[in-house]
Amino acid sequence: MVSQAVRLGVDIGGTFTDVVLEKDGASVSTKVLTTYDAPEDAIIHGMHQVCQDAGVAPAEIGQIIHGTTLATNALIERRGAKTALVTTKGFRDAIEMRTESRFEQYDLNLELPKPLLPRHMRFTVSERVNAKGEVMIPMDRAEVEAVVGQIAEAGFISVAVGLIHSYLNPAHEEMVRDVLAEKLPNVAVSISSEVSPQMREYERFNTVVANAYIKPLMASYLGRLEERLKTEGVNCRVFLMHSGGGIISIQNAAEFPVRLVESGPAGGAVFAAHIASRYGIDKVLSFDMGGTTAKICLIKNQTPKTSRVFEVARTYRFKKGSGMPISIPVIDMVEIGAGGGSLAHVDAMRQIRVGPESAGSEPGPACYGRGGDRPAVTDADLVLGKLDPDNFAGGTIPLHANSAQKALTDHVGDTLNMDAGEAAFGVAEVVDENMANAARVHAVENGEDLSEFTMIAFGGAAPLHAGRLCEKLGMDRLIVPPGAGVGSAIGFLRAPFSFEANRSVYMKLSDFDADVIRSLLLELQSEAAGFVRTCDADSRILSEFKVYMRYSGQGWEIPISLSEAQALSPDRDVFQARFEEDYSKLFGRTVAGMDVEITVWSVNATTPPEHVTPVGTLKEGSLALSIGQRQIFDPALGAFSDASIVERKGLSPGQHVNGPAAITETETTIILPNSRAAVCQPDGCIDIRKKV
Repeated sequence: MVSQAVRLGVDIGGTFTDVVLEKDGASVSTKVLTTYDAPEDAIIHGMHQVCQDAGVAPAEIGQIIHGTTLATNALIERRGAKTALVTTKGFRDAIEMRTESRFEQYDLNLELPKPLLPRHMRFTVSERVNAKGEVMIPMDRAEVEAVVGQIAEAGFISVAVGLIHSYLNPAHEEMVRDVLAEKLPNVAVSISSEVSPQMREYERFNTVVANAYIKPLMASYLGRLEERLKTEGVNCRVFLMHSGGGIISIQNAAEFPVRLVESGPAGGAVFAAHIASRYGIDKVLSFDMGGTTAKICLIKNQTPKTSRVFEVARTYRFKKGSGMPISIPVIDMVEIGAGGGSLAHVDAMRQIRVGPESAGSEPGPACYGRGGDRPAVTDADLVLGKLDPDNFAGGTIPLHANSAQKALTDHVGDTLNMDAGEAAFGVAEVVDENMANAARVHAVENGEDLSEFTMIAFGGAAPLHAGRLCEKLGMDRLIVPPGAGVGSAIGFLRAPFSFEANRSVYMKLSDFDADVIRSLLLELQSEAAGFVRTCDADSRILSEFKVYMRYSGQGWEIPISLSEAQALSPDRDVFQARFEEDYSKLFGRTVAGMDVEITVWSVNATTPPEHVTPVGTLKEGSLALSIGQRQIFDPALGAFSDASIVERKGLSPGQHVNGPAAITETETTIILPNSRAAVCQPDGCIDIRKKV
């Protein structure tokens, strides 16, 4: 019997697939290695494990919420479908010319990333719509049919359509789609006026190309997943986490797979925001470190910061501007190639470098004993005593210290005249400094001081490194929640059903038209609510309104949130005041006498957030019982020290642990440096603070 009370959260990562089952408020979780060739295999394997542990039959599962890195990986690895782009004559090379921005200004040998589609896969049609949405050159159907004939002859299986100013007038894009549907019914089609109806053709064209590029792959995967689940007796609906922090139906996910990029990290940010709400913390740095990447996100007032453009596959030391811009609603975070599987090497300047290349799950770090011979961060953690080789992943993956030592010596130590321990220390410090630097830059870009923030750490590797990160960043408080090792998957189960609709309509405040604004926002509200209704037909739907504004002549906008009353009863003075208020917070001043422009309008429809029960924080009580000791390296001291080993499941609320210590559990280990002490809170969170 299907029970809506039994829910499954699944997060496919680059190394592990995390599975969480919730029933009657209790949860069971597991981590299994990701199966690249058939990702659904790992899901089924993990599902059976948690069902067995919870005493639940798979047929009882009432809802599955799924997030995945498959879309991101397909874009990074360039293994999408054979895709064509149809665009306006004269704009064939827009996705290759990019913008005038140079992400490394003084590099004379700068190499820009190659576009997803080479020039011979881009086709043009003679049409033109101007910046007001007026047709200047009508579309010739015969010309479209000729282009479609070329696409058919070349054997493309997916087509992206991106025409100039189609976000204002989509008629020409829709005609191309209709001809493709008529002539090539088995070819997948994506049009930019639906995928990303926003100004700036480079970002819009790139987004629709990315959507078309991964659409057949994701449709095939999602179809296989549904069939496998039915074969296992699971007949509930499957939903997907999207990059904006909400949940959409599997049908919408298959149609707009580009919205799944960053879906896993978005779940982690939702998880951290939920913990922040329980503790009433207004400033949080979310730190999610898995097997392949580390993700850092700022959360203020229990809400993750969002953006409408982000980059995938940065190619130049993760520098902003060196990646592939995707113009969709997304939780704003910085992601770097620093995970447990990130590989270390010594460069030509005899410096240790870590990432972005990862060992993944096949073969995995050297210590996995699965054929890997290059040192990963996990190998360094093992040699430094942070991991118990006999109890990694609940004992399901035995670790081989000799293999880790050999890999570190062969690839780092011999070059730098270090032993395995020194090489491991170097690798760990480099990866920790990489993550700390990414957090510093992200905070500075947002005008924040991290010393005022609390870190919430999750992901299989984050609790191993979070204490050291807090030392580096000058942060006094760290919280590691229950289920930290599978935090993103838990976040999926906390997320609301939501969908954000947006559109570019240029308007100056000097030309403010309340009737046009009201009509546009009502239309967007209806569109967004329609997507949510495909997931949940009964719940109340809330609307969040946002406009993107700038001073005339500026190159980029800032998001301005409006209440429903402010949005649907628009007043010019209110819009001006809200803009100046937020602009002053960001830049410290306003610009007198300058007109203000609105470029993008957005409405996010969402079901009400899950009720949060506040947690009363406990102070230090009795000392927790240690089950033993082992030598763990403390980088702040530069030496190994005797550390207490404490089992997390044995901790009672109020019990405390003094560093140096390791708090162990099935899916991760919390490393307490000598500078920190921890208290177990009533909800099971480990509250770690700097010793006084």
